[in-house]
Amino acid sequence: MAWLIVLSAPVQDAHAQSAWAVKNESSITVYGGDRFGGSVTDSTSNSTINLENGSSFALAVDIGLDSNTQLELFYGQQNAALASGTFSPRANNIGLTLHNYQIGGTNFIEEAGRGLYVMGGIGATTAKPDRAGLNSETFFSGNLGVGWMVPLGAHVGIRFEARGYGIVLNNHSTLFCGGTAGCTVAIKGTGLFQGEVLAGLAIRF
Repeated sequence: MAWLIVLSAPVQDAHAQSAWAVKNESSITVYGGDRFGGSVTDSTSNSTINLENGSSFALAVDIGLDSNTQLELFYGQQNAALASGTFSPRANNIGLTLHNYQIGGTNFIEEAGRGLYVMGGIGATTAKPDRAGLNSETFFSGNLGVGWMVPLGAHVGIRFEARGYGIVLNNHSTLFCGGTAGCTVAIKGTGLFQGEVLAGLAIRF
C-alpha cells in the first residue's frame, strides 16, 4: 500500500499544478484598433471642438486571481487632433497623442482564457500636443468594456474588445499653454467620452 501512495504522489501533484494553472491564468496582450468620438465646447465661442478619430495601440497585462477574474494593467495610446471650424489658424488641428494609464480587472463569464468577458479600470489620461512649447495635460479617466477571447492552443489567444473611455475635465479650463504662446484652447464641460474597437494577440501562461 505504501508504494501506491508514493507512486500516486507525483500524479496528484501534477493534477494540483494543472488545476492551479487553469485557476490562475494570466496573459500579456498587444492590441491594435481605432478610437472615435469625443467633443467639448469652446468657452469663448460656444462652438464644438471635436477630437478627431484616430488609430490606437494598447498593451494589457492581466494577472490571474481565480478561475474567472484577473487584475489588469492597461496602457493605451491614440493619435488624434482637435479641430473646430471657429479655431484660429494657429489653434486649428492641434495634433495630440493620448496616453491612457489604467488599473482595473477583467471577469470572464465561463472561465479565464475563453469566451465572453467584461473589463473596467481607472487611472489617468495624458494629452500631449505635437507642437513645440505647449504643455501636456493630465486628467482622471476610466474605461469600461466587453470582449471575446478565442484560445489558439494552450498559450496563445485572440482578443476582440469594445471599450468606452470617460475623461474628467475641469469646467472652464484653459489647455495646452506654454511660454509666450499663451493658452491654445479654452473649454467648458465636465467630461469627454470616446469609444474604441480593438483586436489583440494574447500570450497566455
